[in-house]
Formats: sequence, C-alpha cells, structure tokens
Amino acid sequence: MTSSPLNIAGHPVSPDHFINGARVGSAQCFEVFSPIDQQLLGRVAEGGAADCEAAVQAAQAAFPAWSALGAARRKPFLDRLAEEIGKRAEAFCVVESNDAGVLLSRMRHGVVPRAMLNISFFAEHALGLQERPIETEQAHHRVRHDPAGVVLIITPWNAPLMLTTWKLGPALAAGNTVIIKPPEWAPLTCSLLADCVAAAGLPPGVVNIVQGSGAGPGARLVADPRLARISFTGSVATARLIAQAAGANLVPCSLELGGKSPFIVLEDADLDNAAATAALMYRNAGQVCLAGTRLLVHERVLTRFKEVMRGFVDKLTIGDPRDEATEIGPIIHPRQLERVKGFVERARQAGATIEWGGAPHPFGAQYYQPTLLSGVAQDSEIVQQEVFGPVLTLQGFSTDEQVVQMANGTDYGLGGVCYGETAHATAIADQVRTGFIWVNSFGIRDLAAPFGGIKRSGIGREGGDWSFEFFCDVKDVVVPKKPFKASFSHR
Repeated sequence: MTSSPLNIAGHPVSPDHFINGARVGSAQCFEVFSPIDQQLLGRVAEGGAADCEAAVQAAQAAFPAWSALGAARRKPFLDRLAEEIGKRAEAFCVVESNDAGVLLSRMRHGVVPRAMLNISFFAEHALGLQERPIETEQAHHRVRHDPAGVVLIITPWNAPLMLTTWKLGPALAAGNTVIIKPPEWAPLTCSLLADCVAAAGLPPGVVNIVQGSGAGPGARLVADPRLARISFTGSVATARLIAQAAGANLVPCSLELGGKSPFIVLEDADLDNAAATAALMYRNAGQVCLAGTRLLVHERVLTRFKEVMRGFVDKLTIGDPRDEATEIGPIIHPRQLERVKGFVERARQAGATIEWGGAPHPFGAQYYQPTLLSGVAQDSEIVQQEVFGPVLTLQGFSTDEQVVQMANGTDYGLGGVCYGETAHATAIADQVRTGFIWVNSFGIRDLAAPFGGIKRSGIGREGGDWSFEFFCDVKDVVVPKKPFKASFSHR
C-alpha cells in the first residue's frame, strides 16, 4: 500500500520506500520537520525487516544483468539519470532547502549541478577502467575491475543529495546494484532521486531506497552478509557500529567521517584573503566536515587577523535559507543545536573567551550565532572534538615547528587550510597529517582527485580511480607467453 505524496512548497514528494522499481509503504512511519521553522513536513515510511529483505533480494536479483552490461552500455542509463536530476532541479533545490536547511542559493548554483556531474563523470570515467594490460617477461596480465555486488550507501543529513550521488555514481558505473539508506533527519531528496531513477529507465532493483533510522533499517542492512560493500559518510560513533557489524561478515567499508581541520595563517599570509576564507567556515551553519574549524594564527598577526575576520563575519546574513541573500541558515535538528550549545558552554566554563557569538541567534529556534572561542588549550574538548556547528577556535603560535605540532595534535585528519607565501605555506602543508589540504584557497575539488581522511576521519578514498578501487573487485587474469609446464622442482 502506497501513501499520498507530501507537498513540499508545491513539489510532490513520495514518503514511501523505493524497492524493485516500485514505491512501497510501511505500517510504521517517522515524522520529518523543517529546521527552518520546525514545521512538520510529513510522515515518512520507516523500514522494517521485510522492507530490508525485499531491498536486498531485489538488488541481488538485478545484479547479474546490470553487471553484465559493461560500462559502455550502462553509461546511457546514467547519463539519463543525470538529465532527470537536471529536469527536477528546482524541486531538488526547494525540497532540500526545506528538509535540511541548506541554502537555496547553494543548491541552485552548486549542489544540483554537482549532483548531475557526480553521475555523468563516473559513467564516463568507468569506460577506461575495465581492463589494464601489464606485460611482463613471463606473461600477459589483464587487470580487471569487476562489479562487486550489492552495495549499501548510507548518507548524512548535511548534504543528502550531493553525497548520495557522489557514492551512487561510481557504484552504479562499476556495475553494482545499490541500496540507499537516507538520513532520517533529511530523507526527502533521496525520495526525489528515486523518481529520477525510474524516469531514466534503470532496471528494477538496480537502485533501492529504504528509509528510516540508523538503529532500525540501518542496523539491519549493515549486518546483512549478502552485501559486497558498505559506503558511509557520518559520525565516528556510527562508523564504529557499522564497522563492527560489517566486520562480522568481512564486508569491506569505506568510511568518510568527521574533521577537526586546522586553518593555518602564517606570518607572511595575505590577511585579508585568509580572514575572508576563514569566515566561510561558518557556511551551512558550520555543518561541513571539511571546514577548517581550528584557526592557528601566528602571534605577530593574530590581533590584526581577528579584527579583519570580525569585519567579514559581521557582514554575514543569517536567516531563512530559502532567501537568496541568506549566507547562514539553521542547525538541522534540536538535538544537534543542544550539542553545539553544550560544547560552547563547557568551553566557557573551562575558561575560554567568547570573541563573538556564543549563543543562539534570535532569527529562529534552531539558529546559532557564528562563534569564535579563544584562550583554549590544545588538549581541551573544544579543540579536540568535532562540534559540527558554527563554532571556531583561535590559537596563536610562534614557530613553524609549533604550528605543525598543533595542526597534527588531534585524533582527526580530514582536511586543512594553510595561508602564507606559497613556498612557505606549501612546506607547512606537506607536514600536516591529513587527507587533503588547501594552500591559499579553500574548497577546490575535482572528481578525479582523491577525497578522504586519516586517523578518526575515516578509512579509504573516494573520487576518480579510488572510487572504483573500492566499488570493484580487482582481478588479475594471467596468460603465460610460453607454454607452462608444472614442476615441483625448486632448483
């Protein structure tokens, strides 16, 4: 039994699962609220054991034919999928802005175009990865990237459409079939994505979507031994649970987790550019894993940097993300807001100075002021733990050796930023232990480049060839150049 579509600002969105090419309702539902004004958006199907089983069976059944097509014959399906996303661009923008509080301007100018590219890029990239010859003196080697099987994709609430397509593109292009478990706090654009899958003509069972909580369908799916891969973006705590369940079945996992990235400002930095970029760390209400949340500034320029940055922060527009002029929107959920408030209050009690912000914003119930804390110790909670809100810390340093030690002084290692004279900044960047780091810039990304972290920031890399190394079974087919004669002789 299916349910009537939800009406999200004039755009219909199915609240049901998408399994084996059809909408499937559930007896159990959960409520979805907008972070903008806490209004109920609707009741969405909560996946149970039967839904999870149906999704796995559908993906298994669809795998032989989909994997046998080869990259070239899969590509037209994926190109149509990208086109269908484009046809529904405004719906994706409006729905995700209402559902997750993401800036409407960011959706229109960044997220939806990137979501389309996530599909089409990997469809094209897969064409060159089916076989790679290696010639040796003894044999011809053909290194194949074969489809792995049924893939489970679990995505976070801070960028549902972008991160779902970022994983879905290479998983499908590689020839796998997919089950998506959307974020329970922001599931609606994944439901729209199912409409695109159907309109693009992908065979039933190739893409399945089971909605619900991590403790419900999420836990059931990650423990299923029939999975070939699990790709997860989210928190360290959830990743540990996933890894434990997957480990019991030896299912490989790709885990892109949190960050506590350093934002280094050297004495020879362009302070205006560095400060303007630092203010960008508040975007999406600070709910960005790769943001440079620890400002490490040379003592000789610290006061001036803080003054310049304050000027940029004061100009930021906080408000309704559906307003094109807004630059900072709401925190996703009341629980997340309480988490952010708790971090700031504990830091204050521990002696931190509130340079600016430090409290909820009067615009609405789930809004928080851009906040900067100074006077924080390297081993303090606010420096060591990911807040995932519009909260930055400020620390001074006096030598290159000291700032490298501070930059590397957490359990995280996702990203980083370093501003300074190019050669100097590059030399520092080379010493920072992280998955990636931007020199005199921020946010420059290319789908062909690797993305991922070290330490508690994750396991594995996504992007380009690295995505296919994970989503494929790599096989070496060896054909000898001379007739092979078996021998037990070791002489």
